[in-house]
Amino acid sequence: MFYSHIDPCGRIVRQLATIVALLLGVTGIGTVGIHFTADRPWLESAYLAVITLTTLGSRDIPAPGDVDAMLFVMAYLVCGLGIFSYGAFQLGQYIVNAQLRGAWEQRRMHKHIGALRDHFIVCGQGRMGRSICEQLQARSRPFVVVERDASRLEQGARIEGWSYVAGDATDDEVLRAAGIDRAAALATALPTDADNLFVVMSARLLAPQINIVARASDENSIVKLQRAGASRVISPIHSAGVKMARFMLSPRVEEFLEITDERGGNMELVEIKVTPDSPYASQKIANTDLRSRGMLVVGLIRGNGTPIMAPAANTDIEIGDSLFVFGNTQAVDTVVELDEPAT
Repeated sequence: MFYSHIDPCGRIVRQLATIVALLLGVTGIGTVGIHFTADRPWLESAYLAVITLTTLGSRDIPAPGDVDAMLFVMAYLVCGLGIFSYGAFQLGQYIVNAQLRGAWEQRRMHKHIGALRDHFIVCGQGRMGRSICEQLQARSRPFVVVERDASRLEQGARIEGWSYVAGDATDDEVLRAAGIDRAAALATALPTDADNLFVVMSARLLAPQINIVARASDENSIVKLQRAGASRVISPIHSAGVKMARFMLSPRVEEFLEITDERGGNMELVEIKVTPDSPYASQKIANTDLRSRGMLVVGLIRGNGTPIMAPAANTDIEIGDSLFVFGNTQAVDTVVELDEPAT
């Protein structure tokens, strides 16, 4: 398998160029040698050089008693045949090998990733990373997987048809290849907190405005990840504990809240950012079409960070606010697309 993340088929092309150069070089040496030692025309010398290397013939090259030509042909066969055999074998390997096909596939992948805007980057294809990808796929959101383990890529991204970059997410060049400068958010779910910390630091330096969600296996790593630049840190153990406690305390409430998390569910909770071009700017909630579309405004955060839970119908919507809307997935998606600025 290959792990080139900048130019995935550049290495293959260079190796092929080297093999072709060796074959042409040894043929050229044979042509020149035969021309001068056997006193043959250039075209005939080239022809004899090729058939000598391919063992189709060489007896006609040296004239009887021509010691120089005989010595050259012997040296040419001993040295050239080995080089020719190696080059021909390697060339055949690359032509039929899946590595070459994979390299071109990866090049097409990079072109596709290069055209993405406001996409999501998922670092790591473990159980959590795969779950994140499945959630994004269920919501038809564009995303790119970053994974250095070839077997995980084979079992996950390649089978599912997800966009991916094969490489180490702690490498700045890998993040650039994933389009970090154009991405809307990044999630790092690598096996170790140290790697996640490094990814957070790199991502924050490369894209200061990006939303970063990080996984923390150790509770002591949460503060470190936050200080490194993570917008939100998730501890799987803590989150699972909270969820189990909620099920114990209020099972029906938790079941209702889980509706928005179920794959294939038809309800969703989303954030709508109110920009100057938003159709909801400078309006009261009651005057918007959200209710008629089957959506409920369950919360609002002012531009200064002040939260308002269950805002009243006469609440003014101001530029810079964030509306939290709950409703049918199709209707919510329509509103989100309508509210997005044209590019």
